[in-house]
Order: sequence, then structure tokens, then C-alpha cells
Amino acid sequence: MDKVTEAQLKLVPEMSELLKKRYRILQAIMLEQPIGRRTVSESVKLTEREVRKETDLMREQQLIEMKTAGMIVTDLGEEVLSSLMEFIHEISGLGQMEKQLQQALGISKVIIVPQNSDDMPAVKYQIGKEAAKLLEAQFAKFKKIAVTGGSTMAAIAKGLNMEKTDKKLQFIAARGGLGEDVLHQANTIASAFAGQAGGSFKTLYLPDHLSQEAFETMMKEPMIKDMMDLYNQTEVVVHGIGNAEEMAKRRNSSQEEVEKIRSGGAVSEAFGYYFDKDGKVVYRIRTAGIQLEQVQRAPAILAVAGGRSKGKAILSYFKNAPERTVLVTDEGAAREIIETTEKQEEL
Repeated sequence: MDKVTEAQLKLVPEMSELLKKRYRILQAIMLEQPIGRRTVSESVKLTEREVRKETDLMREQQLIEMKTAGMIVTDLGEEVLSSLMEFIHEISGLGQMEKQLQQALGISKVIIVPQNSDDMPAVKYQIGKEAAKLLEAQFAKFKKIAVTGGSTMAAIAKGLNMEKTDKKLQFIAARGGLGEDVLHQANTIASAFAGQAGGSFKTLYLPDHLSQEAFETMMKEPMIKDMMDLYNQTEVVVHGIGNAEEMAKRRNSSQEEVEKIRSGGAVSEAFGYYFDKDGKVVYRIRTAGIQLEQVQRAPAILAVAGGRSKGKAILSYFKNAPERTVLVTDEGAAREIIETTEKQEEL
């Protein structure tokens, strides 16, 4: 922050809060457009009266337009949002929070996007855009990228904006199907990454969760052996982090497995491993996807997860994450992690 701006904020401290409020409203409109005032009010936790007052001003300034379907951001509005991004990041304290998280999690880098994706699902697209920038920076050096599934991973694929495609890039599905929406399965997302980047992709058309007998049989198959070789060669792993019970449900786990996960105090899940609050593995499913030890050997690891509801899961998983891991998250998850860490330190 330059000295003039710092002096202005000290002289007129209310300017900071007003600026942050208007930025949040304008950003909410851009993320969810076209959108009505009531929905904006719910997203940014302000009264409809406040939102009406501010959006009327924004319309006068030609930052937004009122359409039949709802409000939309103009080109000028997008320019304003882009120009203010770094400044808002600083005065909102997100830069300081990134340093706190980096230290608390023991990793190399943390990027926090504003707001909470639990309240505003479109914030996932912002997480995706930031993660996509980081991933693109790796493409010059690394060509084999393993990707998991999920809506945030899909947002990364959409966020890729390469000036020049690269046929040498290979995107590898890091897991099989979870029985979820096909658009959010690792196979589909690996294909989407390849389409955006101009590379190739390898899929794993198997259920993510296998019985002991099926697992032992499939591991002998040439196709699976080839995928395991690819996982060993993987240079970048891009993955999400799940809440333990939620992931158990998505996998249609048996009642016996769910009880083991609960009794073990599992909080998070990644790559078929369920971790408790201290990062200890309390349960592991048999999966033909990438294994934790293969992830930990990868030269570059990019984790993406957001929402206050994911805070404790992120904290749990990162007890084991290699120091070189980079996390892209949102303000909701970041605040939950910091609050949880501070409470643990008080005990």
C-alpha cells in the first residue's frame, strides 16, 4: 500500500469499510449474474435496503445494468473489479491471513479468494481461476499432471486461459468414478483440462471403491499397471480435499465402513485415505487411483478446497501434506482454519 493511500485510510477509516462493502456487492453480481437484489442481499449478508442503495449508485456510475432477468456487471464494472482486486485483498487482511495459514499448515504458499463458497457457490470459480494461473505456470517445466474430480476441479479446467496450447501436456485421471455427476468425475475433468490446454488425457474407467477381490484382480490388468506407471511418473498433482462423512456417502460406503470412519474420528479424505484431526490415517479404501505415497513424491502439488465447512478437513489433511504443496482456498475456509488453530493453541 502506498503512503498516500495509507494516509487516506487513516484520515477517513470509514472509506475502507465502504469500499469493501461495494466491492463485495459488485463481485457478487459478477459471479452470479444475472441476479436479483434479494439474492445479492443473502450472499453478502446485507439488508435489501442497503443493497438497493448501493446498486442504484452503481447503476448511475455505469458499473452495472438492470435487466429483466436481474443485474449484470458492465465492461466498466469488470475493469473496476480487476483494478481493485489487489488493493481489496490487502485492506481486507487476506494477505496477512495467507501468511498465517502458510505458517499454520507448514506449506510453501497459500492463496485466499474473498468470501465463502458455502454462501456463494460461484466463489468456486474464483478459486478455479487462481488455481488455473498457478497451474499454467508449471506447464513450461512439467508435462504429466494428475487431476482428481469435483466441482472445484471443474472450475480450474474452465479457468485455464492459455495463450498457446501444448500438445506435450498429458492429464491423467487420478481416480475412478464415484457415482457422482459425470461432469465432476476425474475422467471428465482430465478430458476438460486436455481440451483447454491442447494436450492429451488418460482415463481410469473403474469404480473408485473396489472390493478386496476386485482390487487384487484389477491390479493385475495391463491397463491398471499402465496407469500405475503413469502415477509414478506424475509431476504435478491437482486435487481437492473432502469432508470424511460426505465422501463416504458419495462412495456409497457400507454401514460397516461408515462406522469405522466415524469411530476413528475421521475429519478429512483425500485419495481414498481418511484422516482424523491430527492427520492420522484411520481408514483406507482399496482404490486403483493414485496412491498417497505417489502424490507425496510428485515435484509439485496443488490443493484446492473452499467453504467454511471444509476448514477442519483442510487442517486435518495438511498435517501430512508435503511442504511444497500450494493451497488455493477462500475466506470462509481460511477463517475457520485460523479460529480452530487458535483454539487448539489455547488448550
